[in-house]
Amino acid sequence: MPEESISRIPIKLLIEGSQEKAEGELVRHLAPRTVETILRNLPLEGRAAIWKEEIYFEIPVKMGGEKLNPAVEKGTLAYWPMGSALCIFYGESQPYSPVSILGRVTKNLELFANVKSGTKIRVEKS
Repeated sequence: MPEESISRIPIKLLIEGSQEKAEGELVRHLAPRTVETILRNLPLEGRAAIWKEEIYFEIPVKMGGEKLNPAVEKGTLAYWPMGSALCIFYGESQPYSPVSILGRVTKNLELFANVKSGTKIRVEKS
């Protein structure tokens, strides 16, 4: 089995009311314990909250920070320990407080710019 399939796990991000889906990947080495815990809990679903150019929603994962980072790039997927939330950074904004970077959105990131607060988002393995 190639190493890439072990360390990079493809995921789908489904947005309520959208025919299209976004794709992404979780990367184990970025935050191994957090990524593993989230993988065990997939599929995850929540209602979007919006902060600047970021969508986040609470997930049933309660963990402390792992390799916390105060800055992210556009397209980053992260776990926000303060809010027990999965974050999708679709624009140029930065986290409210440090996050554990989990991976990135690899396709259709622009879909998140149109998401309204309260829209259901589902994350599952591809």
